[in-house]
Amino acid sequence: MSVNVRIPTILRTYTGGLAEVSAEGAVLSEVIADLDRNHPGIAARVLDESGKLRRFVNVYVNDDDVRFEGGLGAATPDGAGISIIPAVAGG
Repeated sequence: MSVNVRIPTILRTYTGGLAEVSAEGAVLSEVIADLDRNHPGIAARVLDESGKLRRFVNVYVNDDDVRFEGGLGAATPDGAGISIIPAVAGG
């Protein structure tokens, strides 16, 4: 399945400055692995040392928060839009 991944500014150094890239995968874990094959280092910024999504990184598939849709097992249908959004803290 081919999906479009929106890359936040802080991670664009891994994509050569591109704000959006395509990736392949039927589930989120496959998409992240494909991203890392094509843009080495990006997975380490999205996943923690145990291979889980980092606590302060939010990922959405077509506006659905993956934390409530199966996490790394969330389905990524063909043509889906995936957004990687670093959490913002402060007050």
